[in-house]
Amino acid sequence: MNFEWIIKKQADLEKIRALSGELNNLDFTLTNLLIQRGVDSFVKAKDFFRVSFEDLHDPFLMKNMQIAVERLEKALDNNEKILVYGDYDVDGTTSVALVYKYLSNFTENISFYVPDRYSEGYGISFKGIDFAKDNDFSLVIALDCGIKAVDKIKYANERNVDFIICDHHTPGEVVPDAIAVLNPKQIDCEYPYKELSGCGVGFKFLQAFTKYKKSDSEKLNELLDLVAVSIASDIVPITGENRILETYGLKQFNNTNNAGFKALKTISGMNDQDFTVSDLVFKIGPRINAAGRMDHANFAVNLLVEDDDNNAQELANQLNTFNENRKTDQDNITVDVLKIFEDKPELLNKKSTVVYDEQWNKGIVGIVASKIIEKYYKPTIVLTKSHGKWTGSARSVENFDLYSAIDSCSHLLHSFGGHKFAAGLTVEDENLNEFIECFEKSVKQTISEDSLTPKLVISDTINLSRVDAQFYKILKQFAPFGPENMKPVFLAFDVVDTGASRQIGKDFSHLKLEIKDKTGAIISGVAFGMGHLYDEIKNKQPFDICFTINENVFNNRVSLQLDIKDIRLRS
Repeated sequence: MNFEWIIKKQADLEKIRALSGELNNLDFTLTNLLIQRGVDSFVKAKDFFRVSFEDLHDPFLMKNMQIAVERLEKALDNNEKILVYGDYDVDGTTSVALVYKYLSNFTENISFYVPDRYSEGYGISFKGIDFAKDNDFSLVIALDCGIKAVDKIKYANERNVDFIICDHHTPGEVVPDAIAVLNPKQIDCEYPYKELSGCGVGFKFLQAFTKYKKSDSEKLNELLDLVAVSIASDIVPITGENRILETYGLKQFNNTNNAGFKALKTISGMNDQDFTVSDLVFKIGPRINAAGRMDHANFAVNLLVEDDDNNAQELANQLNTFNENRKTDQDNITVDVLKIFEDKPELLNKKSTVVYDEQWNKGIVGIVASKIIEKYYKPTIVLTKSHGKWTGSARSVENFDLYSAIDSCSHLLHSFGGHKFAAGLTVEDENLNEFIECFEKSVKQTISEDSLTPKLVISDTINLSRVDAQFYKILKQFAPFGPENMKPVFLAFDVVDTGASRQIGKDFSHLKLEIKDKTGAIISGVAFGMGHLYDEIKNKQPFDICFTINENVFNNRVSLQLDIKDIRLRS
């Protein structure tokens, strides 16, 4: 992928100098990074570096929270059967595990239900409501779904099944007539923070219940590892409350008592290492997600609520097998899609990509859409056949509202939902071609050429001599990193190979670099997918690099290493 390099505007030098002085003469580059993040005073810096659980908002500020808590209390007092219902992805399954495990401290009349991706589809299903009614569950707590389930909730009400909805997706014009709908994105909800994950909304519900009951919050806070995994995997902003929850949740995860997480850590090969947000995204999330993609998400929830270490290890092994099979399916479908582009080169001239094949695995198409964007950078939809309809996933490019583009074609859709960066949709066979035309027209009218070019946003330029242990020690305190608090990308000019660089990987497609700049500083780095540049680099041709800074652990030795994002050879 050819990136456009965008160097962020540097803060005013006088502001940098003043804030640096207030912060014990903090390095100017690090001070500039703070100001770029809106941390431009001593007080803000203190809050940024000393994250406090006390800064979480009062959960009762969320619309309908009092009603939700009172309905839950009534159910517990009357020994009603409670069903915890959630989506089949990481956010949904961690939400279910969170609420199920916590409420199990108060009642034995509790169970959980996750819809089958293939037979029921996303969200609250009629089958799930029938299950609740037939098994005498009078209260259903729906997590990470339900905000658009108007007809489903009407059906539930007719069957005397009460719902409390905890969701974070964009509401439609009509909100379901549930007992209580908790969603900070509701237009008339005054809750200060709008970007919670589904599990985060579930946590706020339990936090309110704990406060209402005047219970000790320790048992709830022990479950913050589940919240941390949901925030990381659902790619929500790491700002405000999410940053607080992720900070404490990561600490909990790295010292977890959850048998399922311990088993997953072992399988990931990082049992003795602290996990970062990135580790949760790439090592834990995919294995949990694989259950719902390849079989049923119940495997994931069963793992997350399991107390026995041996049983947890067996379940984790099963999830790992699902994940390996998922990778194979993903690679095969990606090859199929790339072949479509070869056969239909006219697709390259469009502003959007919509591809479909009835043989593709429904659980994989969202990942494939993201992979295709890496190759052809434009809004992408990948569809497959399910129950006679075309159904699938959509992914966006930066600075483009995918949800609005799909919404403009909603008259052609059977159903859809999601947010500006990702969505799911279903379309009848007879409407498919018209939808593809409508979506292309909508994207063409609203997307800018600038949005069709991938950007690499650079925080600052830096000499390699600055990359030392002290610099990195403070940089680590900017974590947890994620959307809207991304790991800083630096730019170094005029570096050269020391002679020790080499190609690595089975097909030699990656580079293991040892480089130096004009200051004489030498450092190693890894450049994935850039092995084709080896001949130019080994000839000592100068080049510029964009990179983040990581720690590399090898044989119990820790060293700094550059994760190189892009290389530009100097002419």
